[in-house]
Amino acid sequence: MAAKRTRTAAAALGVSAVGLLAAGCTDGSDAQAGTGAPPGISTQATGKVSGTPDTMSVVLGVQTQAPDAAGALQDNANRANALIDTLKEKGVRAEDIQTSGLSVQPTYDPNSSAITGYQVTNQVTATVHDVSAAGGLIDAAAAAAGDAVRVQQTTFSIADDSDLRAQARADAVRQAQAQARQIAEAAGVGLGEVRSITEVPATGPAPYPGAALDRAPSTPIEPGSQELTVSVAVVYDID
Repeated sequence: MAAKRTRTAAAALGVSAVGLLAAGCTDGSDAQAGTGAPPGISTQATGKVSGTPDTMSVVLGVQTQAPDAAGALQDNANRANALIDTLKEKGVRAEDIQTSGLSVQPTYDPNSSAITGYQVTNQVTATVHDVSAAGGLIDAAAAAAGDAVRVQQTTFSIADDSDLRAQARADAVRQAQAQARQIAEAAGVGLGEVRSITEVPATGPAPYPGAALDRAPSTPIEPGSQELTVSVAVVYDID
């Protein structure tokens, strides 16, 4: 029985040795041939184009205080509803008006921890598609809410930027091609066909920030210009 176990173990060791020998005989040349890419020229460029924003988003807040939470909420609701009704009367569509924040917070005596009342803040984000009318719209909404109004933030954007992005994309490709030609010329080689071209994902165009707005007889709104960028990475063959 002992001799049989010895022969079985020896056979197992023999099989293992054959497996190791077979693995060791592979020099990896086939794998390298399958994964190695021919030399090429890689470039990356960014195309830029400017456009005039035609859309504005404004965050309007209504802030009220009262000795009790119910009173602060009721006053806030009345003023916020008046503000929203005014926005709609001025042509802002219902789907372009969204409640973006609502909070109820106690207020405290500065000299103690005693609660003196409650403060309610209701924020509404309105999207305005006629930037030229935005100033008058904000004035009317502010008048509806009275001294409780807060203009929290304004941002500008371009509703349909597809044409501008196409221009920026074409500019990026032209720049990448010019760079590749310069590299090929400097290296003394010929520039071949495009092997691959990829648009580099962007973080997304941040909405163009507007300045803080002061109350005035007619609030001025200037959208300025907004820059759009598109980046591409291009790989060329070498002739």
